[in-house]
Amino acid sequence: MPTSLSPFIPWLIAIGLNTGLLAIARLSPKKLLTPAGYLHAWVLGVLVWGCLGWQGYTVVMVYFLVGSGVTRIGMAEKEAAGIAEKRSGARGPENVWGSAATGALCALGVGVLSALGDGPQASTWILLLSLGYVASFSTKLSDTCASEIGKAYGKRTFLITNLKPAPPGTEGAVSLEGTLAGLIASVVIALTGWAVGLINLPGIGICLVAAFVATNLESLIGATLQNRLAWLTNEWVNVINTLIGAIAAILMGLIAGYS
Repeated sequence: MPTSLSPFIPWLIAIGLNTGLLAIARLSPKKLLTPAGYLHAWVLGVLVWGCLGWQGYTVVMVYFLVGSGVTRIGMAEKEAAGIAEKRSGARGPENVWGSAATGALCALGVGVLSALGDGPQASTWILLLSLGYVASFSTKLSDTCASEIGKAYGKRTFLITNLKPAPPGTEGAVSLEGTLAGLIASVVIALTGWAVGLINLPGIGICLVAAFVATNLESLIGATLQNRLAWLTNEWVNVINTLIGAIAAILMGLIAGYS
């Protein structure tokens, strides 16, 4: 039977769960985030669970765990070459929101519409924003895996603008190994989103196309603009990357009559 506390129950669960996980993570000898990064991840986790429940939380956790693991592949070699992530891959607040700001906005939109929206139009946009949410993390994990696997195992690396050889780790550089890893990563997140019920089968294809387009545009931005604009850090490129992925998915959903 619904009670006056019913709307708050998901948020109370979110606070309890994320506080418990934060305590475990802080005590763990293996640090995946900086101290400030853990705090911001707590805020993100509470927001996602409160708005999208365990389904949305599962998607972001799969992204975080796989992305953190991939970042550590070949870490010694990447550090020696000067192309490894800073802090040996431990993520800070800028990394958390660079990767998840778009997803958080999509989740917040779903939460607001679920609480206040009514009718078929609200239902349609809940589906589209859920699609955008999954697509944003499909895009980000694709980008992370393509970059990290390309740095570690890419045999031939080319600039995306002219296909001329470039050293691994060069902004805008791509490799066959990294591209394949990125495709597999986008499949992993899309399948996770489908398995938990956030998207349907057509949504899997939409997420894969959106992630592929956004990841390649991110490489193009890295090759042409990132070294020219001082404010365009990797974190802002990540925001743009995931935003492109989410918008592309939502637009494709609108055109296809996604439901």
